[in-house]
Amino acid sequence: MNAPVDVTNIRIETPRLILRPWRQRDLDDFYEYASVDGVGQMAGWLPHESVQKSQMILDLFIREKKTFALEFKENGKVIGSLGLETREEQDEIPGTLMGREIGYVLSKDYWGRGLMPEAVNAVIGYCFTVLGFDYLTCCHFIRNGQSRRVIEKCGFSYLKDIDFETRMGTIEPTRLYVLYNPDKER
Repeated sequence: MNAPVDVTNIRIETPRLILRPWRQRDLDDFYEYASVDGVGQMAGWLPHESVQKSQMILDLFIREKKTFALEFKENGKVIGSLGLETREEQDEIPGTLMGREIGYVLSKDYWGRGLMPEAVNAVIGYCFTVLGFDYLTCCHFIRNGQSRRVIEKCGFSYLKDIDFETRMGTIEPTRLYVLYNPDKER
């Protein structure tokens, strides 16, 4: 079952990041990384072709209240996003359990620095200790080895392979993982 989420007043700090709600003034930073070829395709969407496209998505992030902006402390730039997405019910996860699916994107300029595992681990801790989630899921396109490494570093366990229909209208072979709250009984 999808757990309720509202990131409006949530601020999570890690050694190098601030995870916080999106703001209108984040538009330029968002467009800067979302318009780069190779970033969105790893998450199933095309590069933003205009600032207006980024504005539409930014408005959605703000309205839906389920996606964090990842602000790099060193320079104050927003360099990615991390969403707590709704998910379809899976037979492998009992319908009585409450959770969400983590989805993330990081600016290509910041790849390879360990920032996404830092952000994902912080959100896992928040979801399990503060929000009391029973589980989180996460997935990656099979061709996306970087995302696979993030998921493995964060302790998720393989659940199954699925076919994921992207916003581009393509089908991507995808691996789905789950992480159960260690402080809760299943």
